[in-house]
Amino acid sequence: MTIQGLHHITLVSANAQRTLDFYTKLLGQRLVKQTVNFDDPGSYHLYFGDALGRPGSAITFFEWPTAPKGYPGIGGTHHFALHVADYAGLLKWKRRLTDHGVAVDGPLDRHYFRSIYFRDPDGVIIEIATRGPGWTVDEPADALGTTLLAPPSEMLAANRDVERIQSTTWSEPVPEITADMALSQGMHHITAIGSAINQTDAFFSDVLDIQRVKMTSNFDDPDSAHWYWGVDNGRPGTIITYFERDPKRERRARMGAGQTHHYALSVPDEETQLTYREKLLAAGYRVSPVMDRIYFKSIYTNDPDGHIVELATAGPGFTFDETPETLGQRLQLPPWLEQHRTRIESSLRPLTLA
Repeated sequence: MTIQGLHHITLVSANAQRTLDFYTKLLGQRLVKQTVNFDDPGSYHLYFGDALGRPGSAITFFEWPTAPKGYPGIGGTHHFALHVADYAGLLKWKRRLTDHGVAVDGPLDRHYFRSIYFRDPDGVIIEIATRGPGWTVDEPADALGTTLLAPPSEMLAANRDVERIQSTTWSEPVPEITADMALSQGMHHITAIGSAINQTDAFFSDVLDIQRVKMTSNFDDPDSAHWYWGVDNGRPGTIITYFERDPKRERRARMGAGQTHHYALSVPDEETQLTYREKLLAAGYRVSPVMDRIYFKSIYTNDPDGHIVELATAGPGFTFDETPETLGQRLQLPPWLEQHRTRIESSLRPLTLA
């Protein structure tokens, strides 16, 4: 029984066309599926990812045009991170984004990787992180996550040098996404916010059997905990991290435009999914019945602070109803909604594809 890593993250968009343009034209993601929210078929559900939308690469959006502005907080997600090969690629992304009028914070040294931060048009915080140097810079591979480690003081000092950070970028314009900066490997990690890191650890380590790979502090708030869990010693694309925040000082997250609806972890098959369902129930967690999402099967639960967590099967995948070449080109509906296609299409604003 094993979690394989991240499956997808689902966020809320106020404007599907604007989101489509940002993620495909600026970030180079592929639209791999346009469908509707199966529980709310009057709204789009768009999936972006690598060439096939493989688990760990999928970034998905519900379009809720009238949704209030969401914000992060306890029980919600702070940001998600994509990953790039190296520091040169990271600087190229900073130059490309700033040249397109997107404000960028960084590059910042996160000890285990370097990263930049920016926001999509709805305010979603996106990080781009390098793949290295990795988790073994301060712990041996066979002892990851066993020692509480303070961030290096010299690194914290360097991250406060605002003038140097703002001036650090790629020297030339980057009008096209080059191979060495392509975000084709999917997500690096997802970071959420909890109120009690030990309860969060029990959820991931004891119930979901995910390896704890690092116990450290929030580098921007060194008095608060920041812990990491992952698969295969924290391989990028498997990592979930949590900031611990004091509920007396931190508000609860509000779902809405620019905030996460849920994130999903990947399981290999339905049998494994059912085993986890029984384990979650035995541990006292709320768990939904298995739900057919056509491209995968899903169960939903909540972390100790209420964040919706999905466990989704790795298959059958997005080529279930489209060929690899035609992914995302046409509105796809599940069989039980196909008879309502005319009505559904009339309620959606048509998308202009690149």
